Amino acid sequence: MLAHWDPFEEMNRLHDHLFGGRRFTKQPFRIAVDIREEGDAFYVDAEVPGVSAEDIKVDVEKNVLTISGERKVEKEETEGSYRRVERQYGSFSRSFTLPETVNADAIHADLKNGVLTLRLPKKEAPKPRAIPVNAPAR
Repeated sequence: MLAHWDPFEEMNRLHDHLFGGRRFTKQPFRIAVDIREEGDAFYVDAEVPGVSAEDIKVDVEKNVLTISGERKVEKEETEGSYRRVERQYGSFSRSFTLPETVNADAIHADLKNGVLTLRLPKKEAPKPRAIPVNAPAR
């Protein structure tokens, strides 16, 4: 009797053997971010390829910055079936505590080429001031 050999199933078995059965598509969807400080601002660059600006939400509440959204499945008419899907879809959320030096009311967000860039301007440093000393009148 001949057995049907499926090379893709063999690849999945090999992957399971090498990586303990954890397939990449089962990992939680988490966006990658870089955070840097330049001059008078901090910058957060978040990778969100395939996500439109309408599907991204940026909030600040109680000094916590949250980037959330959804990468929606693209509906394509294709012949055949997928043998492996590694692109992740679904909801995502990342939160960061802001430094006290950030002016949360002036945060700006831009989306370009699949990268969301947030500019978090720093507050102006308090200026020194002289405090008068009062003495009771004699």
